[in-house]
Amino acid sequence: MYSRFVKRYCDILAAAALLVLLLPLILLVGLAVRLFLGGPVFYADIRAGRFGRPIRLVKFRTMTDARGGTGALLSDAERLTGFGKFLRRTSLDELPQLVSVILGDMSMVGPRPLPLRYVERYSPRQAVRLKVLPGLTGWAQIHGRNAVDWPVRLELDARYVDMLGRWYAPFLDIYIVVCTILQMTWQALTGRGIAAPGSATMHEFNP
Repeated sequence: MYSRFVKRYCDILAAAALLVLLLPLILLVGLAVRLFLGGPVFYADIRAGRFGRPIRLVKFRTMTDARGGTGALLSDAERLTGFGKFLRRTSLDELPQLVSVILGDMSMVGPRPLPLRYVERYSPRQAVRLKVLPGLTGWAQIHGRNAVDWPVRLELDARYVDMLGRWYAPFLDIYIVVCTILQMTWQALTGRGIAAPGSATMHEFNP
């Protein structure tokens, strides 16, 4: 009952309220991206949504389009600016995804949407994460985010889907949201969990 109906209504109400409340901040971040990184302001990518269906993920851009002598894009570490690191550290780059929640492509809580090419690489157990809408935050995010290696992270996502069918699912989502707020504060102060160890972002998933 909760996962089929109530969760969706809660998503719409929460995302709409946050969009209204945070609209001045969203406009300010968009202006800052334009000033510090130039256009385009947004970064868009195709990710795997529920059942592996393609969805469009939109974030504020955090990297430049700098290229090397051959014309190829430089590495993530070379293109990620200090301002981009600040956006990632504070999770401000994720704000445009509130629109995706309202449109029904995402939920407030669920496994993070990963690249579409990963779908065929999942084991049957890991593919369980595709049974629900991807989320802005999730069980794996409050247990280390990108600092956790892929097998553990995907298992945490699968466990969330398992728990979503239990009676305590609404309280689980509330717990995840509260923990996310606390984690975002800690993350903004320390920078921990934003990227995989030794990487500017997250390593490619190759089982």
